Amino acid sequence: MREILGRRRRLRLRRKEGAARLDAALTFATAWQWPVLPGAGTAPAALRDGRGLGCACPDPDCAVPGAHPFDPALLAATTDERMVRWWWSNRPTAPVMLATGGRAPCAVSLPALAGAKALVALDRMGMRLGPVVATPTRWSLLVAPYTLERLGELLYSKDWVPSSLRFHGEGGYLVLPPSEIGAGQVRWERAPSPPVDPVPAGPVFRRAARRGGAPVAATPWLPDVEAVLDALVEASTSAPDGGSRLAY
Repeated sequence: MREILGRRRRLRLRRKEGAARLDAALTFATAWQWPVLPGAGTAPAALRDGRGLGCACPDPDCAVPGAHPFDPALLAATTDERMVRWWWSNRPTAPVMLATGGRAPCAVSLPALAGAKALVALDRMGMRLGPVVATPTRWSLLVAPYTLERLGELLYSKDWVPSSLRFHGEGGYLVLPPSEIGAGQVRWERAPSPPVDPVPAGPVFRRAARRGGAPVAATPWLPDVEAVLDALVEASTSAPDGGSRLAY
């Protein structure tokens, strides 16, 4: 009897988690116009270090278990409601992946400890931040779309950029909450917030279109990458182990 009740509880939990991911994916894709697709997801096999879950992809040495596109590939990312519903109806527990760049947000990620330090520094400066995605190993700050050329110019002006700092731009991807990956749960360290009036200058503001005549949630405000880059470089440089492992 206990085993049956345990199975029922796990089934209810999976259904609840699946519904939450579908709702999140629909918000990203249809309300905010962020292209998404399902990630590879996790498998029961334990990682070599004995922590977390393995990846459902065929690579037994996957460096980012569960936290990458696999089938479908990244180019399939879409904002189409019907496609999003079909994906998560068939794979309700799949992680939600954002295809970064283009008209979608970009991101800068760094080790979790360095990320916490960077947020403290940016808060002290009075810097307004956009959404911040946190996994047990890395934090990612979402920023307004940037081109590789502009990013190159910004990085060229720095004396040194630590390898633990990673940039998710055109052709890249990022896992979004409320996903679960090999490293653990994905959550918002800073939840998305709408723009404030008056409308800020620059390309960081966009408001979601109306659907069926009813207004939908405003697209979250995003800072410019240049505004946060110095603090992220400084925090990553001073991180104890530099966060050089490719872990998300």
